[in-house]
Amino acid sequence: MLKLLKSMNLPNRLTLLRILLVPAFCAFICLETGWAQLTAALIFVAAALTDLLDGRIARSQNLVTDFGKLMDPIADKLLVTAAMVFLTAQNRMNAGMCVAFIAREFIISGFRMLAASRGVVIAAGPLGKYKTAAQMAAIVASILCLPVGDGPSLLSAPLKGAAPVIAAALMWIALALAVVSCVDYIRRNRGVMDTTNI
Repeated sequence: MLKLLKSMNLPNRLTLLRILLVPAFCAFICLETGWAQLTAALIFVAAALTDLLDGRIARSQNLVTDFGKLMDPIADKLLVTAAMVFLTAQNRMNAGMCVAFIAREFIISGFRMLAASRGVVIAAGPLGKYKTAAQMAAIVASILCLPVGDGPSLLSAPLKGAAPVIAAALMWIALALAVVSCVDYIRRNRGVMDTTNI
């Protein structure tokens, strides 16, 4: 393992760190105590920051690798999907919303695979980046603002009745951006579809 880490560049190490943070996040979000929920939120934020950093470093220092191309999107989807599945299981997220978010990722991933099979690399658009930011904010807000179990949420006292409203509003914004960005992604790259093979 140490040999593998030494052979990796910094962006790939950050990607691997994000993957390793997923089980740690899952372990803490399962616990109903306030400190565990705060820890889960902090781990999620730290993992999200590695996503921001590894891409910027890889592009700015020309450290883009095949490992990074493969594992970076997998790490992102592991983190976000794990968070949403646990939030849904804890009744802090609507199951239909969870399915919609995951379905969006399947659609985009399938579209990218189709494009890659034809030698086309599709970059993420600005709407997709806004969706990611809104999604991350919505997940953190849900952890901090919505209760798990019988106790209050971490921010229920300072925010009072506004806490669940803030969490719900951010999640709806993220969902709207997920749908719009998916439609925009397919529209911009519809040339990848070969209608002769349909």
